[in-house]
Amino acid sequence: MPHTLGLTKPNSTDHPKISFAAKEIDVTEWKGDLLVVGVTEKDLTKDDGSKFENPILNKLDAHTIGLLGLVSSEEDFAGKPGQSTVLRLPGLATKRIGLIGLGKTASSSSPAAFHSLGEGVATVSKASQSSTVAVALASPESESKLSSASALASGVVLGLFEDGRYKSESKKPSLSSVDIIGFGTGPEVEKKLKYAEDVSYGVIFGRELINSPANVLTPAVLAEEAAKVASTYSDVFTANILNEEQCKELKMGSYLAVAAASANPPFFIHLVYKPSSGDVKTKLALVGKGLTFDSGGYNIKTGPGCSIELMKFDMGGSAAVLGAAKAIGEIKPPGVEVHFIVAACENMISGTGMRPGDVITASNGKTIEVNNTDAEGRLTLADALVYACNQGVDKIVDLATLTGACVIALGTSVAGIYTPNDELAKEVIAASEKSGEKLWRMPLEESYWEMMKSGCADMVNTGGRAGGSITAALFLKQFVSEQVQWMHIDMAGPVWNEKKKSGTGFGVSTLVEWVQTNSSS
Repeated sequence: MPHTLGLTKPNSTDHPKISFAAKEIDVTEWKGDLLVVGVTEKDLTKDDGSKFENPILNKLDAHTIGLLGLVSSEEDFAGKPGQSTVLRLPGLATKRIGLIGLGKTASSSSPAAFHSLGEGVATVSKASQSSTVAVALASPESESKLSSASALASGVVLGLFEDGRYKSESKKPSLSSVDIIGFGTGPEVEKKLKYAEDVSYGVIFGRELINSPANVLTPAVLAEEAAKVASTYSDVFTANILNEEQCKELKMGSYLAVAAASANPPFFIHLVYKPSSGDVKTKLALVGKGLTFDSGGYNIKTGPGCSIELMKFDMGGSAAVLGAAKAIGEIKPPGVEVHFIVAACENMISGTGMRPGDVITASNGKTIEVNNTDAEGRLTLADALVYACNQGVDKIVDLATLTGACVIALGTSVAGIYTPNDELAKEVIAASEKSGEKLWRMPLEESYWEMMKSGCADMVNTGGRAGGSITAALFLKQFVSEQVQWMHIDMAGPVWNEKKKSGTGFGVSTLVEWVQTNSSS
């Protein structure tokens, strides 16, 4: 880690590795610190004799001489989503029993329900300082056991994560093992749990990149982190990090114009994943916007709601791409080659910076009149997309915290997707349904390109307020070869969790699922 502004260095953290095991045992016989039972509102129904109608709750209640039913109703536990209670009761092999509400029914089709159950398990295990935990459902899952177990495990890992790298003191969670009961056993479940862990640690890596302040995570450090991923998985990864001079040789005028005002030099990141054996059937590129800080440039971000103090998250697209790279290095999908591309830089203000009204030339020869220096992400992505197409890939997905307009349209939970290709839209949406991340396909309305016409260049870089997210996507389309299937994901909304004051790592899970779809596994 090179010298950083403000003498701040992150504390090194070891993420606790949790061992997951799938078991089929009687919950009343499980021994450990905490047994957590996922309970729907319906599961809590009692008969005329005040006994639980649900067989599992009834059995647990009998072991505790009726105390489970009595205490849970005294605690006003009604099984509502997010409700939880932890009780210490005699008669069970476990030290404590926890109940977590799943709402009206545990929707078998929803990974999100099981993901939030996992997060709830992490929360109650932290609060009770439990080391060994088991999870079961009062009404066992009958349909999609595999994906439910996977979402549950991922919820536990991500729910346990707290970023204490920039605090002078931080607590380490004590959770070390989780037994998942009633979701089946055997190699298929174990493989799915391992997959969930690999993806979750990729998401955590993405979150840590986003959470790192801009005085620590400079473009050079982002490039260093990418190179570390490649060296960790050197059996399947190679890294090519281009400096400013090399980018000039490739005529990346659009990207370099954005970088020109910063004292921190730009670095263009290109990682390549190739399986160690077998034929490659498909070549993919994942391109992430990598603005480690965005001041807005001469069109400086001012006024309430401009969120300038949060602009460390403007590299959320690159965090998704590099988080996915880390997970793919672990999973090693066969039959697919993946290029991970990030044009990393800062958008600052100085005498060397681009001015409103400047005309810049991208690496495909197209000229752009800069009418707003705060529409800079698309300028960096322009050269990154040209570079990606030159790698001979079949499909490209780019991710960027690109427009406030997309946040206004879709809020903070849903990312907007743009593509002229219906097949690619289907593929990525199917991947997002498995990952539980929310995407919504937006129109790529060609007639809006009129707003992007310039008097003195091929185009301007922003078309004004109306349909701002659509015109941004149309701008990017100018830099993608027609032979390549392409999708743009505007993730400005879901990149950040305001309540937790943390990056979300949004995009990692969907990208990994999508790469899996295109692999021959």
